[in-house]
Amino acid sequence: MANVLFDTLFARHQNNDDDFLINPDGSTLTYAAFLAMAGKFANTLQALGANPGDRVLVQVQKSPEALAVYVACVQTGCIFIPLNTAYTTSEVEYFISDAEPAVIVCDDTARSALTELTTAAVVSLNADGSGSLRDAAENHPNTFETVARDATDVAAILYTSGTTGRSKGAMLTQDNLLSNAETLVDYWQFTRADKLLHALPIYHTHGLFVASNTIMLCGASMIFLPKFNADEVVSHLPDATTMMGVPTFYTRLLAGDGLTRELVGHMRLFISGSAPLLAETHEEFEQRTGQRILERYGMTETNMNTSNPYDGERKAGTVGFPLPGVGIRICNPESGAELADGEIGMLEVKGPNVFAGYWRMPEKTAEELRDNGFFITGDLAKRDSDGYIHIVGRDKDLIISGGFNVYPKEIELVLDEVDGVLESAVVAAPHPDFGEGVVAVLVADNDTSIDINAAQETVSAQLAKFKQPKSYLVLPALPRNTMGKVQKNILREQVKNTFTSP
Repeated sequence: MANVLFDTLFARHQNNDDDFLINPDGSTLTYAAFLAMAGKFANTLQALGANPGDRVLVQVQKSPEALAVYVACVQTGCIFIPLNTAYTTSEVEYFISDAEPAVIVCDDTARSALTELTTAAVVSLNADGSGSLRDAAENHPNTFETVARDATDVAAILYTSGTTGRSKGAMLTQDNLLSNAETLVDYWQFTRADKLLHALPIYHTHGLFVASNTIMLCGASMIFLPKFNADEVVSHLPDATTMMGVPTFYTRLLAGDGLTRELVGHMRLFISGSAPLLAETHEEFEQRTGQRILERYGMTETNMNTSNPYDGERKAGTVGFPLPGVGIRICNPESGAELADGEIGMLEVKGPNVFAGYWRMPEKTAEELRDNGFFITGDLAKRDSDGYIHIVGRDKDLIISGGFNVYPKEIELVLDEVDGVLESAVVAAPHPDFGEGVVAVLVADNDTSIDINAAQETVSAQLAKFKQPKSYLVLPALPRNTMGKVQKNILREQVKNTFTSP
């Protein structure tokens, strides 16, 4: 039995001396050298006790070595679990207890604290590639006998925040990842001649699977920047042919003077996703550069579902058409009956890209995956008369801030424990840079006053920065309906101008 994901994406490049990664300083790493590094890491993971099906938890800064750990997991048959580098130790503790990893890879600064939380092997990997993982790998050969895996075997688990405060691990199979990469290479017309400007994180579906898998499948190269910096991106754009980004990337580029028609006239494609791209941003970018951004729609559980066309009208404010092989339907949220074009309903998707379910959560899996294979996304959408899909809102309380999913309940649980806070509600307000900004609405306990600084410190100690409220509001009481349910629609209306002018 083969390992279809490794064989198709990586194995054919093991003797390929073409450049794969181009570092910010201009140095390069060939495909062959990169896969030799991954081979050393595969041997190291095995020596640390990681067997096929075991989980490898990774919370490290972006680097070529970090990407090689992902490839090593595929080759060994281990399940790769990348974690947001902003997660605090208390947050990581939950992932350790839930995933029960055999190996944890983290920054040197976190190694001591994480070692105390687990019996798993804990090794370090720093942003510059140094660490105990790299040291151990030097003692191993750079080739590894690839472990056979079935297309339905889980290759990765990506955690998404849960509405109850408990994160859910979305299990992505080899076929989920490979089928999506094959579709995107064809649909977006990637070839070996492409050079992708990669400034995305690699603990997220976008930067890891949409970008990296697609590039490796077609044998192209990536300008591999550690993070997004507008000036640095502008300096590298002349050497790129394509770029993938979140809306924040484009708003920040437009805020500077460096983005010009002359700078990007040679570019083949700009892609945006992970959060809604405002039509105004879409149109301003085209006016400034002559380039029309291609917006698409995906989720952690499904990778990419829809895309505006490569050839054809890229309609601002829409996420285009279903990708080949992906089924889309818009249904009445209550009855599940399919709705006519123009009607707003629940967006459901089906296809080889849709995940296998939530790790150790069969009840949650059953709630969101229908028997007929359709996944209930929680997004409200409509299809226009031309067939374009419009995402118009969310049925859940999910907030997308800077491209990251934020679930209010998780933050509310922390805020409710702050001294002086009787209750809290977390909502989103439009934000010019992040799309949505998190707003915390607090109610004081009796006549006590709330120390906002203390609340901020509590939140900062327990939650990643992207989840932390950007504004706090104290009210006498939360608005509720006759059933006692907090009316967050009223709160959203009340705070809608928090970050923007009315």
